[in-house]
Amino acid sequence: MGTYETILNRRTIRRFQQKPVAKDILKKLVAAARVAPSASNIQPLEYLIIDDPGLLPQVFVSTAWAGTIAPRGTPPEGQRPVAYIIVLVNDTIKNEQYYKYDVGAAIENMLLTALEAGIASCWLGAIKKDALRESFSIPKHFIIDSVVALGYPDEKSVIEEAKDSIKYWKDEQGVMHIPKRPLEKIMHFNKL
Repeated sequence: MGTYETILNRRTIRRFQQKPVAKDILKKLVAAARVAPSASNIQPLEYLIIDDPGLLPQVFVSTAWAGTIAPRGTPPEGQRPVAYIIVLVNDTIKNEQYYKYDVGAAIENMLLTALEAGIASCWLGAIKKDALRESFSIPKHFIIDSVVALGYPDEKSVIEEAKDSIKYWKDEQGVMHIPKRPLEKIMHFNKL
Protein backbone atom coordinates (compact mmCIF):
# COMPACT_ATOMS: atom_id res chain seq x y z
CA MET A 1 0.00 0.00 0.00
CA GLY A 2 1.40 3.41 -0.94
CA THR A 3 1.43 6.44 1.35
CA TYR A 4 -1.77 7.94 -0.07
CA GLU A 5 -3.65 4.64 0.24
CA THR A 6 -2.38 4.23 3.81
CA ILE A 7 -3.67 7.70 4.65
CA LEU A 8 -7.08 6.96 3.12
CA ASN A 9 -7.32 3.61 4.94
CA ARG A 10 -6.32 4.86 8.40
CA ARG A 11 -9.30 4.91 10.73
CA THR A 12 -9.57 5.27 14.48
CA ILE A 13 -10.22 1.90 16.09
CA ARG A 14 -11.53 1.42 19.63
CA ARG A 15 -11.80 -2.40 19.82
CA PHE A 16 -8.65 -4.49 19.87
CA GLN A 17 -7.70 -8.15 19.76
CA GLN A 18 -5.82 -9.22 22.86
CA LYS A 19 -2.70 -10.21 20.92
CA PRO A 20 0.43 -8.32 22.11
CA VAL A 21 2.19 -5.86 19.82
CA ALA A 22 5.87 -6.74 19.40
CA LYS A 23 8.36 -4.38 21.03
CA ASP A 24 10.11 -3.97 17.66
CA ILE A 25 6.90 -2.53 16.21
CA LEU A 26 6.45 -0.19 19.18
CA LYS A 27 10.05 1.00 18.76
CA LYS A 28 9.40 1.54 15.04
CA LEU A 29 6.42 3.77 15.87
CA VAL A 30 8.57 5.96 18.12
CA ALA A 31 11.32 6.00 15.47
CA ALA A 32 8.75 7.29 12.95
CA ALA A 33 7.58 9.95 15.42
CA ARG A 34 11.16 11.01 16.12
CA VAL A 35 11.78 12.06 12.51
CA ALA A 36 8.58 14.09 12.13
CA PRO A 37 8.92 17.82 11.47
CA SER A 38 9.75 19.87 14.58
CA ALA A 39 9.53 23.67 14.85
CA SER A 40 13.08 25.07 14.72
CA ASN A 41 14.17 21.41 15.04
CA ILE A 42 13.95 21.74 18.83
CA GLN A 43 12.59 18.16 19.20
CA PRO A 44 10.87 18.49 22.60
CA LEU A 45 8.89 15.24 22.39
CA GLU A 46 9.52 12.05 24.32
CA TYR A 47 7.49 8.86 24.47
CA LEU A 48 6.55 6.51 27.30
CA ILE A 49 5.55 3.07 25.98
CA ILE A 50 3.28 1.02 28.23
CA ASP A 51 2.86 -2.61 27.12
CA ASP A 52 3.12 -4.53 30.40
CA PRO A 53 -0.28 -6.24 30.87
CA GLY A 54 -0.16 -5.40 34.57
CA LEU A 55 0.18 -1.67 33.84
CA LEU A 56 -2.35 -1.35 30.99
CA PRO A 57 -5.35 -0.88 33.34
CA GLN A 58 -3.67 2.17 34.90
CA VAL A 59 -3.64 3.86 31.52
CA PHE A 60 -7.12 2.67 30.53
CA VAL A 61 -8.81 4.17 33.61
CA SER A 62 -7.14 7.50 32.77
CA THR A 63 -8.74 7.73 29.32
CA ALA A 64 -12.14 8.71 27.91
CA TRP A 65 -13.40 7.18 24.66
CA ALA A 66 -15.64 8.59 21.90
CA GLY A 67 -17.84 10.78 24.03
CA THR A 68 -20.38 11.37 21.26
CA ILE A 69 -21.27 7.68 21.17
CA ALA A 70 -20.75 6.89 24.87
CA PRO A 71 -20.94 4.29 26.28
CA ARG A 72 -20.64 2.39 22.99
CA GLY A 73 -17.28 4.00 22.25
CA THR A 74 -15.51 2.64 25.34
CA PRO A 75 -13.75 -0.67 24.70
CA PRO A 76 -15.16 -3.43 26.89
CA GLU A 77 -13.04 -5.90 28.83
CA GLY A 78 -11.40 -8.27 26.37
CA GLN A 79 -11.19 -5.63 23.60
CA ARG A 80 -9.04 -3.00 25.27
CA PRO A 81 -5.71 -1.74 23.93
CA VAL A 82 -2.67 -3.97 24.43
CA ALA A 83 -0.19 -1.07 24.33
CA TYR A 84 -0.14 2.68 24.79
CA ILE A 85 2.31 5.40 23.89
CA ILE A 86 2.11 8.44 26.15
CA VAL A 87 3.32 11.51 24.26
CA LEU A 88 5.32 13.85 26.46
CA VAL A 89 6.61 17.37 25.82
CA ASN A 90 9.80 18.34 27.62
CA ASP A 91 8.76 21.70 29.08
CA THR A 92 12.38 22.83 29.46
CA ILE A 93 13.03 22.81 25.69
CA LYS A 94 9.64 23.24 23.99
CA ASN A 95 8.88 26.02 21.54
CA GLU A 96 5.92 27.61 23.36
CA GLN A 97 4.15 28.73 20.20
CA TYR A 98 4.63 25.64 18.03
CA TYR A 99 5.07 22.42 20.04
CA LYS A 100 1.46 21.34 19.39
CA TYR A 101 2.32 21.14 15.69
CA ASP A 102 5.26 18.89 16.57
CA VAL A 103 2.87 16.64 18.50
CA GLY A 104 0.42 16.42 15.58
CA ALA A 105 3.09 15.56 13.04
CA ALA A 106 4.73 12.98 15.32
CA ILE A 107 1.48 11.25 16.18
CA GLU A 108 0.33 11.12 12.56
CA ASN A 109 3.66 9.45 11.69
CA MET A 110 2.98 6.89 14.42
CA LEU A 111 -0.59 6.22 13.31
CA LEU A 112 0.38 5.66 9.67
CA THR A 113 3.37 3.49 10.58
CA ALA A 114 1.13 1.45 12.87
CA LEU A 115 -1.39 0.84 10.10
CA GLU A 116 1.39 -0.27 7.76
CA ALA A 117 2.30 -2.90 10.40
CA GLY A 118 -1.33 -4.02 10.73
CA ILE A 119 -1.75 -2.25 14.07
CA ALA A 120 -4.88 -0.22 14.82
CA SER A 121 -4.75 2.98 16.83
CA CYS A 122 -6.78 5.58 18.65
CA TRP A 123 -5.34 9.02 19.43
CA LEU A 124 -6.71 10.10 22.81
CA GLY A 125 -6.71 13.66 24.09
CA ALA A 126 -9.35 13.17 26.79
CA ILE A 127 -6.99 11.84 29.45
CA LYS A 128 -6.52 12.26 33.20
CA LYS A 129 -3.05 13.74 33.13
CA ASP A 130 -2.55 13.92 36.88
CA ALA A 131 -3.43 10.24 37.27
CA LEU A 132 -1.00 9.27 34.50
CA ARG A 133 1.73 11.42 36.04
CA GLU A 134 1.26 9.74 39.41
CA SER A 135 0.89 6.18 38.07
CA PHE A 136 4.07 6.35 36.00
CA SER A 137 6.14 8.84 38.05
CA ILE A 138 6.32 11.28 35.14
CA PRO A 139 8.46 14.26 36.19
CA LYS A 140 6.82 17.69 36.41
CA HIS A 141 8.93 19.12 33.57
CA PHE A 142 6.99 16.97 31.09
CA ILE A 143 3.65 18.09 29.67
CA ILE A 144 1.47 15.02 29.15
CA ASP A 145 -0.09 15.79 25.79
CA SER A 146 -1.79 12.69 24.36
CA VAL A 147 -2.06 8.94 24.56
CA VAL A 148 -2.02 6.66 21.53
CA ALA A 149 -3.85 3.38 22.16
CA LEU A 150 -2.67 0.41 20.09
CA GLY A 151 -3.52 -3.16 19.19
CA TYR A 152 -4.64 -5.40 16.38
CA PRO A 153 -8.10 -4.29 15.18
CA ASP A 154 -11.23 -6.03 16.40
CA GLU A 155 -13.77 -3.74 14.74
CA LYS A 156 -14.36 -2.02 11.43
CA SER A 157 -14.55 1.69 10.71
CA VAL A 158 -15.60 3.18 7.37
CA ILE A 159 -15.60 6.64 5.79
CA GLU A 160 -18.69 7.96 4.11
CA GLU A 161 -19.55 11.29 2.58
CA ALA A 162 -21.11 13.70 5.06
CA LYS A 163 -24.61 14.76 4.19
CA ASP A 164 -26.47 16.47 7.04
CA SER A 165 -24.01 15.80 9.87
CA ILE A 166 -20.36 15.06 10.52
CA LYS A 167 -21.18 13.21 13.76
CA TYR A 168 -19.74 9.69 13.71
CA TRP A 169 -21.92 6.77 14.71
CA LYS A 170 -21.99 3.01 15.19
CA ASP A 171 -24.48 0.75 13.47
CA GLU A 172 -26.15 -2.38 14.86
CA GLN A 173 -23.26 -4.55 13.63
CA GLY A 174 -20.75 -2.40 15.55
CA VAL A 175 -19.29 -0.77 12.42
CA MET A 176 -18.16 2.81 13.04
CA HIS A 177 -19.28 5.27 10.35
CA ILE A 178 -17.18 8.42 9.91
CA PRO A 179 -18.77 11.14 7.75
CA LYS A 180 -16.20 13.35 6.00
CA ARG A 181 -16.96 16.64 4.28
CA PRO A 182 -16.87 16.30 0.47
CA LEU A 183 -13.62 17.33 -1.20
CA GLU A 184 -15.46 19.80 -3.44
CA LYS A 185 -16.74 21.64 -0.34
CA ILE A 186 -13.32 22.16 1.25
CA MET A 187 -10.96 22.65 -1.71
CA HIS A 188 -10.47 26.03 -3.39
CA PHE A 189 -8.12 27.03 -6.20
CA ASN A 190 -6.76 30.56 -6.27
CA LYS A 191 -9.76 32.15 -4.49
CA LEU A 192 -12.59 31.29 -2.11
